[in-house]
Amino acid sequence: MTTKKQTILITGCSTGIGLESALYMQRNGFDVYATAREKKDIENLKELGLNCLLLDVTKPDTIKDCLDEVLKQTNGTLDILFNNAGFGQPGAVEDLTTQTLKDQFETNVFGLHEVTIQVLSIMKAQGYGKIINHSSVLGLVSLKLRGAYNASKYAIEGLSDTLRLELEDTDISVSLLNTGPIISEFRNNAKKKVEENIDINNSRFKESYIKSLKANKSDVPFTLKSDAVAKVVFKIANTNNPAPRYYITNATYLLGYLKRILSTKMLDKILIKI
Repeated sequence: MTTKKQTILITGCSTGIGLESALYMQRNGFDVYATAREKKDIENLKELGLNCLLLDVTKPDTIKDCLDEVLKQTNGTLDILFNNAGFGQPGAVEDLTTQTLKDQFETNVFGLHEVTIQVLSIMKAQGYGKIINHSSVLGLVSLKLRGAYNASKYAIEGLSDTLRLELEDTDISVSLLNTGPIISEFRNNAKKKVEENIDINNSRFKESYIKSLKANKSDVPFTLKSDAVAKVVFKIANTNNPAPRYYITNATYLLGYLKRILSTKMLDKILIKI
């Protein structure tokens, strides 16, 4: 008798962590549904041998259409959701327009929420499932010039912790991934967001922005490859009782530990230097 493959839907698979996770899970026997919001990315993913579908987390209709297709291909079931789609909008809080902050939340928080509630209706009907939400070490501590991103990840932490409590009487688990620095296109995309949405020349943080834009991503300590996240997703998929939270990279372990043992003022002194 053949064992049915577990099915997993992953958002934000055009590059980086989403792409690596999709490929890793497929190599290890999972029925993977990778998603992207641009048609050119979908074609690229298909060329890599992935089953890729259109899904833009900011457009509920594309989420519904994607899930309808997944259910059609899986005979009505979905075992795992990995909410990975998101981006980083750097900038001092005083330099962020309200619209820029809204745009950050539109993808990182509201989009994640919309995918989750649509998938929840499937998982509740089938009686089980696993939801994995991509948070960050910046959902545990805050760094200056990262206000929009910090806030979006804190929001994901709050939503995920609450949802986990509300699903306590079900067989649906909710896990958070607190990633630190990972090699991906995330930093390059973040740099573009600075140039697009921050008035650098008229900011009192001008020198900090310029220094950040010139920084080499290899200079960031504790950086790991994208497969470090993929391996944790695989671990959760093969665990009967996933943990609520998984730390990824030494930076997350270190800063998470310091937050537990230090006063806020002491921790601030360390975070200001990072």
